[in-house]
Amino acid sequence: MQCNPAKQSSWNMLSLFTNSGMLFLEISLVALILQGNNATGSGALTRTFVISGIIVAGDMLLKAIYVFGFGVPLFINDHGKGNRVKWGLWLVHKLLLSAVYGFILFMHHSKWRERLPARPAFYKYICAMFLLSVVSSFACVLVENGAGLSFWLFDFVAVCYHSLYLPLLYVTFLADFFQEEDMRPENVYYAEMKDAGFFDADWD
Repeated sequence: MQCNPAKQSSWNMLSLFTNSGMLFLEISLVALILQGNNATGSGALTRTFVISGIIVAGDMLLKAIYVFGFGVPLFINDHGKGNRVKWGLWLVHKLLLSAVYGFILFMHHSKWRERLPARPAFYKYICAMFLLSVVSSFACVLVENGAGLSFWLFDFVAVCYHSLYLPLLYVTFLADFFQEEDMRPENVYYAEMKDAGFFDADWD
């Protein structure tokens, strides 16, 4: 919904903290799982939160400067007007996320696969986030070029992201764990190793 012009500052602040919180969750999840077997104890959580905090703090500061310093309406949709600075920033943001997720997928299908965690659910999550980032980047390009339905596509992706991200985490990482027949740890570990290909005859 378009916010009231008299409440733009409040809307910008709320949107800034919401987007930063979601980005922090994204980065923390990826950073924690990429540590693999080393992700144990408080040390792993500390490293994860430090990395995520530095990246998100820089991103948040940059957005705050553009929103409150230069008056760029990053979080306010002015349909019908293509602000090139605004959509250029969003395009760079989405492309960076696409590059990170795409690089992880590339490594998963390359000779460096052994350096990544053997968790099939993690790669399903990466595929979903990569697809979401690519579609969002495409929507930004369409908006910059004034294409029809471009605002609708960007808004649709944004709604899907904010409303379905937490359900995606549950379905991907937690749903199987809470099923009654999979509550025994040995069954969970066996299922993950089987999905990762540990019991394939040609696995090396």
